[in-house]
Amino acid sequence: MIVTIDGVAASGKSSVASGVARALGVPYVSSGLLYRAATLLGLEAGLSLDDAPALLALLEQHPPRLEARAAGNRVFLIGDLGQRDLTPDLHSSRVDAGVSAVAVLPEVRAWVNAQLRALPEPFVAEGRDMGTNVFPHADAKFYLTASPRVRAQRRAQERPEEVDAIEAALTERDRRDARQSAPAPDARVIDTGPLTLDGVIGAILSALPARTA
Repeated sequence: MIVTIDGVAASGKSSVASGVARALGVPYVSSGLLYRAATLLGLEAGLSLDDAPALLALLEQHPPRLEARAAGNRVFLIGDLGQRDLTPDLHSSRVDAGVSAVAVLPEVRAWVNAQLRALPEPFVAEGRDMGTNVFPHADAKFYLTASPRVRAQRRAQERPEEVDAIEAALTERDRRDARQSAPAPDARVIDTGPLTLDGVIGAILSALPARTA
């Protein structure tokens, strides 16, 4: 059983996917963390974020490992000095600014998709093209959206940044991500703007096929 939850940036995908996964008693998978990990490692290595061969070589030489948990995903890097938890550094402003450039690279997308498809079912997968490209055979598909202003106000509660600046960044991110961030034809679109987190989770759970509920 696979449930996909796609949507635009800061639409609440991770929180919703975690809540749905906990209700179903299965892990959730945050695909975006792997793209963020690739971005972070590329930045730390001093690579150009549009240099696909170099980024792919880095990922294959030092592959970040996604640990899917219902309560929250972690990304680890195993190196000569032991295990490093990359998760705390994946939502920095510099990663925010670079992740779209990395996520459009076909070579990196293929690498991430291979990691995701190797995960054992069942799970709830969230991202931008989970229901369209990665798991088109998913049992149930959902797409979350909200206005840039609403998303900026939510994100401002998590970061010490001005709402207007966050809104401008999200609008630009939407433009860059448009090709990857589109709902599957058979996905149910949910506007999270007027809903609470529990309301969105409830809407998804009530719409699941009987065999996955």
